[in-house]
Amino acid sequence: MEWRDLESFAFGDSPQLADELLALVLEGKKRATCWSIAEGLKGAEIGKCMVACDGAGRPRAVLRTVELSQRRFNEVDEGFAFDEGEGDRSLAYWRAAHQRYFTRLKLYRPDMMLWCERFSLAMTIAVE
Repeated sequence: MEWRDLESFAFGDSPQLADELLALVLEGKKRATCWSIAEGLKGAEIGKCMVACDGAGRPRAVLRTVELSQRRFNEVDEGFAFDEGEGDRSLAYWRAAHQRYFTRLKLYRPDMMLWCERFSLAMTIAVE
């Protein structure tokens, strides 16, 4: 796989959060993510690979989208929260953390629509 030809992105809204979330991916805990439908599809599609970058913009992993669905914030279930891999992996933690995140982005509503993505780790990339 020639990862240099793929689109790239970073998780979160800060270099620190990008590093924290990418670390969870590399540890095998994080296999899902979500974002507001208002932000568009961000290039995601089932089967597509994208490069995840760290907070400094360095490519670190190739992720392959395996599931992509829409659901409301208040309809996210325990299984998806667990797959996001954050905190204690509970739905309560997921809701609190994501409410803070989407509030920072000025997008939060309890019934907001989300893109919910599950992904697999296709490969890791050594820091150059």
